[in-house]
Amino acid sequence: MTHPILPPFDEQSALLKVRLAEDAWNSRDSERIALAYSPDSRWRNRSEFLQGHAAIRQFLKHKWSRELEYRLVKELWAFGDSKIAVRFQYEWHDSAGHWIRSYGNENWEFDKNGLMSWRQASINDIPILERERRFHWDLSAPRPADHLGLLDD
Repeated sequence: MTHPILPPFDEQSALLKVRLAEDAWNSRDSERIALAYSPDSRWRNRSEFLQGHAAIRQFLKHKWSRELEYRLVKELWAFGDSKIAVRFQYEWHDSAGHWIRSYGNENWEFDKNGLMSWRQASINDIPILERERRFHWDLSAPRPADHLGLLDD
């Protein structure tokens, strides 16, 4: 299986890879998202370690069962031949209606087919008031191109 954006990355392809990842994660479709990872992809997400499509799908389904109204913005931080680093923020609320903004960094490594073989994410959560939210767009659509980014805050 080959993903359409292959390493080595230049700035344009790295920017596109990040935006496609953001759009996929904002879909909250664990099946779609898992296809961007190699079948044996390894993850460290906060303090959890997982490997493979089944574990990724299960992790994401569980994540979005508790992180409601999830909206994510990713930004390219750096890139190399087969590696991309991003910073991101996402907002969500729990079942009691408490809003959270999660801040994080990810390191990605891709195989020769353009599939992510390694994802390492460090994330911190900050409680916010609903009126402090920054990310407002229709949940059924990707972030609009003219919507606030991370450097715009």
